[in-house]
Amino acid sequence: MNRMLAIVERELRKFFRSPALMLVSMIFPLVQLIVLGNAFGGKIRDARLGLVDEDGGAQALKIREAFDAVRSNLRTFEPVYYRDEKTAVEDLRNGKIHGAVIIPPEYSRRVYERDQPRIALIIDNSDNFMTATLEGEVTDITRALNNPMVEPRVLQQTVLEIVELYPYIEYMKYLLPGSIALAMFVSVMIGGGMLYIDDKARGVHEGYLVTPITKAELVFGLNAAGAIKAVMSGIVITVIGSLISGVGAIFNPATMFGLALMILLTSVAFNAMMFLLMVRVEDPLVPRATFGILNTLLFFPSGSVYPVQAFPRWLQFVSRIDPFSFAVHGFKALLLKETGFLAVREDMLYLAVFAVAALAIAVPLFKRTL
Repeated sequence: MNRMLAIVERELRKFFRSPALMLVSMIFPLVQLIVLGNAFGGKIRDARLGLVDEDGGAQALKIREAFDAVRSNLRTFEPVYYRDEKTAVEDLRNGKIHGAVIIPPEYSRRVYERDQPRIALIIDNSDNFMTATLEGEVTDITRALNNPMVEPRVLQQTVLEIVELYPYIEYMKYLLPGSIALAMFVSVMIGGGMLYIDDKARGVHEGYLVTPITKAELVFGLNAAGAIKAVMSGIVITVIGSLISGVGAIFNPATMFGLALMILLTSVAFNAMMFLLMVRVEDPLVPRATFGILNTLLFFPSGSVYPVQAFPRWLQFVSRIDPFSFAVHGFKALLLKETGFLAVREDMLYLAVFAVAALAIAVPLFKRTL
């Protein structure tokens, strides 16, 4: 145990002597949380929606008034009025507007005669987010125009009421669990994988090999040091990220204990995985070259940015065995849903088994010779 602790102490001393390294491993995921949390998931405002009124009747005027009401209240879009459809479509192609609504001739007459009145929404479907927003807003407007001004006393249609299980979760909160996992991954990648290979390249490991330290003690000591660094990164991002995004679950004692256990297991699992991948690597350029690939392969399939259910089947299989997925699910359950231990026990069990398996494979692969 003393020999293992000596390895841990040496690795941590080297880590704390490099403030830039600590800054990169802890602050980079926090910056990503702030930037991505504000760049994605926000409500679209002040989109430019063209309106071509080829009817000019009273019913067409109601549509114009509804558009003006959206501009004054919700500000989802700002109507831009055109005289003809050709000019509106041309501006849509050129990116001057984001969509165009066409009110055809004799629209008002068809409304009065109940002769299938229609309006058209022309959209630039190269931007799915903008398309979905405009479609939803215009659909709501047409639904409001179709509803009677006075509701009948007897309910004639089935009405769907949406009941949200949790308070409104902003995208920054949604991204927080993935950012915590990413912070620990960056920490083990830099403080574990890269430093381990650099030490081998500089001959530091030769000093270990002339001592009576066993292979298992070397492996466990190096992994313990890397896990401690990842735990520190996870705690920093969890606390600061929760305060920035407005997640108050960290002040619950039971949640704090669950988060501490999740951070510990995630750190050990990530570090064991990284050590297993780098245990036979000699070239210091290899971890730098694989950093981006591993980040893409592990982070994005985890469901931290987009729901796993939208992935193709082969990518869903990657997600099922990805330790990132279990870490993100556990942090999401504790931080956003404020669930108990039962909701995250499978995540903790998988991370623990994954760590034990990775270390069991890494010990015999570790070379006790140069």
